[in-house]
Amino acid sequence: MVIADRAGSRAATDALLAELRDSGWRSAAWGRFVARATRRSIRQAAPRPRAVAEVTLLHAAFLLLARGRGAGWTTVSWLLCLTHLGMLEERSSIGPANALTLLRAHLPHLGAGGRWLGLVAIATDLLDGRLARARGETTAFGDYADSFADAAFWIWFAVRHEPNPRVRAAALAAWAAPVAVVTAAAFARGKMVDRPWPALLRPAAVFQAVLAFRAGTHRDVPA
Repeated sequence: MVIADRAGSRAATDALLAELRDSGWRSAAWGRFVARATRRSIRQAAPRPRAVAEVTLLHAAFLLLARGRGAGWTTVSWLLCLTHLGMLEERSSIGPANALTLLRAHLPHLGAGGRWLGLVAIATDLLDGRLARARGETTAFGDYADSFADAAFWIWFAVRHEPNPRVRAAALAAWAAPVAVVTAAAFARGKMVDRPWPALLRPAAVFQAVLAFRAGTHRDVPA
């Protein structure tokens, strides 16, 4: 659904969303939307064989290290990466910063549910940003991957480790609500909507520290 430059990517995505909205979201329009987005993603992945190989090998390693845990989670992550390689823009490799970001998204299965896993996630979050800036590798791919990795990990972490239902609900809202609102608005308006980040997600950064600390002082929530 993306191409090498952000402006062109946005225009193409807006056209797909507008057609879907104008059709009244009928099933046939959804089929065309998915088919066209898929073809576009394939065209963007084709010139980036190195990135395709990196993403595939990285996710295979996650599956191996997790000993089969989270196979569905890993498969979805792999497909999302492959279909958004156009967001790498002029780059042919995902780079170490994005690899570290993807690692964070898979900590729930690699870390065996440890209560201090939140501290590891925070460390990777700080490090991947510094790596990307230091290497001049900041891209739309990394921006979105970072946001979704945070949402995936911390929603899981809150459900798994936070015993207070109010704190858990607030934490879930901090990550899930912005994604849901932006997605719904994009389909309703028939065009992409700028994400309310980083301003709206600053409370989520605070929740990371709160959840990590509380998890270290409480027993795990029963599965």
